[in-house]
Amino acid sequence: MELLDTTLSDWMTGVFASCFPDHDLESVEIAVVATTVEGFGDYQCNAAMGLARVLQQNPRRIAESVVNSGADHEAVEKLEIAGPGFINIYLNTDWIAAQIVAMGGDPRLGVPVPGEGQRVVMDYGAPNIAKPLHIGHLRSHNIGSAIDRMLRFIGYEVVADNHLGDWGTQFGITIMGWRESGDAEALEQSPMAELERLYVESYEKTKTDEDWLTCCRQELVKLQAGDEENTALWRRFVELSLKELERIYARLGIRYDLSRGESFYNDQLPDTVSDLEARGLARPSEGAIVVFLEEEGLPACIVRKSDGGFNYATTDIATVRSRVEQLAASRIIYVTDERQQLHFKQVFAIAARLGYTASLEHVWFGLMRLPQGAFSTREGNVIRLDALLDEAEERARAVVAESSPDIPPDQQDEIARMVGIGAVKYADLSQNPQSAVTFTWEKALALNGNSGPYLQYACARISSVLDKYAERHPAVSLAEYPVILGESVERKLAVHLLQFAGIVIQAGENFRPNVLADYLYELAGMYSTFYQNVPFLRADEGVRESRVRLCGIVADVLRQGLSLLGIETPKRI
Repeated sequence: MELLDTTLSDWMTGVFASCFPDHDLESVEIAVVATTVEGFGDYQCNAAMGLARVLQQNPRRIAESVVNSGADHEAVEKLEIAGPGFINIYLNTDWIAAQIVAMGGDPRLGVPVPGEGQRVVMDYGAPNIAKPLHIGHLRSHNIGSAIDRMLRFIGYEVVADNHLGDWGTQFGITIMGWRESGDAEALEQSPMAELERLYVESYEKTKTDEDWLTCCRQELVKLQAGDEENTALWRRFVELSLKELERIYARLGIRYDLSRGESFYNDQLPDTVSDLEARGLARPSEGAIVVFLEEEGLPACIVRKSDGGFNYATTDIATVRSRVEQLAASRIIYVTDERQQLHFKQVFAIAARLGYTASLEHVWFGLMRLPQGAFSTREGNVIRLDALLDEAEERARAVVAESSPDIPPDQQDEIARMVGIGAVKYADLSQNPQSAVTFTWEKALALNGNSGPYLQYACARISSVLDKYAERHPAVSLAEYPVILGESVERKLAVHLLQFAGIVIQAGENFRPNVLADYLYELAGMYSTFYQNVPFLRADEGVRESRVRLCGIVADVLRQGLSLLGIETPKRI
């Protein structure tokens, strides 16, 4: 199936060209989009407004030429002019019904694969080792994972790379903390809590004790130099941290193809800097090696510090090289918070100078904050991600126990897990990624309104309808009955269903999971109106089957859309 808005846009472009053959229309975007105001058709084209400036004509007269041209399309019932020159497009109802049938028979629900043949490396998550995940870490993992799923679904070959912060200053601080007050038993029993304690206490001492800070730096230098004892400690901290990360990733339904930390590229850093110098792209400055980026309008980027150490930029440049040469990436997408915008502009500029042609894209998101300010492991004012998920499941468990007391306790637990974690994920993904988020328990754990549980409940309610139909008519094949869109409420629902493919591509290609979330919320609302205003199981034969069939497609779209957001859908709630 082709995208409906693309099909109509191509057709309308041809109609405009035939109506104005003596004029160059290349400068005018002729696009057809879904109507946002009821009563103004199913789709709308506003190209006459832009063309009026080019032709120096009245836009309504231009629109009249198009509407009166006699051009037709199998999907279009009629065209009408509105206001100063808007063209309202009304779809043919029989054509809509035929497309719904095709959509229902397609496992992909009509979504094409424009990304086929392209390999994308996605860099998201990227937590620091030896620090527990707190709720401020949710956005990178959650947004990145949703984009990952959508890109895979539209055909891209995605390599998800968890670029772990497993090398750097925090290890010198943590090693010193271990030497001072490390508890081997606590490390075994609750590794992340113990590592967090060591880091926070040691970091606090660096603020007031200059000798302690010097010792932390010395421990880091020893580690970087390959000191046997420090290396063994580092490996132990990394091993324990990875086990804890994998446990939480499994809980969140997040999966990576690679987990290459900064340490993976450590041996490549000297050659990276030497290559930049040999090409004349980097040169000494005040004891450091620097790439000057005046041509790009950016500050200079240090790639080797005056003390001989390397920084994040050096690592990321080496990482680009590895991903292009070893992983054959045509696109590399980084999902991080807004504070790293300048960093990636510098890295991308240097990569371009090195001749890398892969598309490098930075998807930044707004920070999540507490009402009283930002999170900081150093300051100890964090809410552990585990605690958030535990609370979400506990609240959902209470709702499930009340609404479905007949369900066995173990099944209630499983439903509560899906609902609780779905609520947390959706609360984040339904917002514009670039918006700053102030965390509150009420917003994160909302179980009604525009929430994950509301959409999950819509799926469960449709499952109930389908089950009841199957009980009453066990031998009937719904596929033998046509889809009939006799009521405006079901026709409107069907038109919205046909927009699903375009929404998935738009949300994936533009890195905006909230676009898909908004669509699903609107779909659930339209289904609710449909359900409340026309009879289903008590309708006449034929109409009954058509409506049940339409219900099934709505459920399929809701489940697929929520799956792309990483949200499971229980059959009952």
